[in-house]
Amino acid sequence: MQLDAIQLARVEALLAGGRRSILGLVGPPGCGKSTLAQALVTTFPRQIQVVPMDGFHLANAELQRLGRVGRKGAQDTFDSAGYVALLRRIKDPIRDETIYAPEFHRDIEEPVAGTIGVRSDTPLIVTEGNYLLLDQGPWAALRALLDEAWYIEVPDPLRRDWLLQRHMRFGRTAEQAREWIAHTDEPNARLIAATREHADLVVRIAASAEP
Repeated sequence: MQLDAIQLARVEALLAGGRRSILGLVGPPGCGKSTLAQALVTTFPRQIQVVPMDGFHLANAELQRLGRVGRKGAQDTFDSAGYVALLRRIKDPIRDETIYAPEFHRDIEEPVAGTIGVRSDTPLIVTEGNYLLLDQGPWAALRALLDEAWYIEVPDPLRRDWLLQRHMRFGRTAEQAREWIAHTDEPNARLIAATREHADLVVRIAASAEP
């Protein structure tokens, strides 16, 4: 994925601000948030680090205890308050202090603590996830921490195809993947789509793009 002129200009403006900024990438499951985040890092390799929301998935054991395993990925299956607290720390870094963030590992379907070391001198942090613009519970505090929020929009058939491929790549059969998309991913996608109006920029991904 390549950044267009508008995206480049907006990132350069954030970098020129003279203080740490946070850019949020928002969108429904399978829209390409991680791909865009990687494109930003590739374009600005020494100036951007990525801290994904997915590191704040609740552990499978806790989801089992709460009866939410079958809804993993819904808004109440994350430590949203913990995510907000981390972004507050990241927003105002202490010189020479490294802030450690968790990362979600799809191969084991679990978050792993302390995986991402956020350097104090990184001027722009990109955080990507589904619920950054949600105005409910602890999520509602996130928008004020973001200097910009970009909503990623992909044609639904293409997005669902990317989701199908991803679920199958990590062990689900085609039937299991379609079931999960229909009953878990798509209800979440509808909720997320309703937050689009709160974004500063809508990034539209063409049907010819790669996931």
